[in-house]
Amino acid sequence: MRHMILIVEDDTRIANWLQIFFEQAGYKANVAYDGRTGLTLARTIAPDLIVLDLMLPGLDGIELCRVLRRESDVPIIMLTAREAHADRILGLESGADDYVVKPFDPEEVVARAKAVLRRVNDKVQQVLTRGHITIDETTQCVTVDEQPISLSHAQFLLLSTFMRHPNQVLTRDQLIALAFNADYDGYDRAIDNHIFRLRRQITVDGRQPIQTVYGAGYKFVTEEG
Repeated sequence: MRHMILIVEDDTRIANWLQIFFEQAGYKANVAYDGRTGLTLARTIAPDLIVLDLMLPGLDGIELCRVLRRESDVPIIMLTAREAHADRILGLESGADDYVVKPFDPEEVVARAKAVLRRVNDKVQQVLTRGHITIDETTQCVTVDEQPISLSHAQFLLLSTFMRHPNQVLTRDQLIALAFNADYDGYDRAIDNHIFRLRRQITVDGRQPIQTVYGAGYKFVTEEG
């Protein structure tokens, strides 16, 4: 079955251009030209991946990304014409899994989409439990004290990496390599923002397994070892 891609982009030239390239690459592709239509389509067609512009009329890309992330773990690639690092980090903080800066080659966007979908679909079934946290790498379900929580795809990949390397100090570069392979093009400091949000999700009664090792990186501390 072909993957369904939803492109949410108000520039009709760019949107139609991306649609053509995705369809030529063997995907199905739908287009929305504003944020509210994009949200309606996302809820209706349940795409496998969303390519989302940062600047949209009505409902902007950041807010749309936040709404989508509250409702699902669909992978999201953010498109931005801005060069400021803060805008890229804002996109990642809102729940995007990757970003591409305009102007771009549409083949690069298709390649990024393939990489993200590969990470999602090639997961070997595995359930890991460390302390009060359990993750299912096939369904991407996460429970904390047996209560389900919602994580973005990037946060899930980081948590999975931490749980596979308990009590081991991991640098930012190691986390990027282990969690995202060669498919991550974000700034290493953006990892800090993902981890900050992840920590808030998995803290229970003051218990926080992800510790900062100053000058070195992070460590997932568990008695199981």
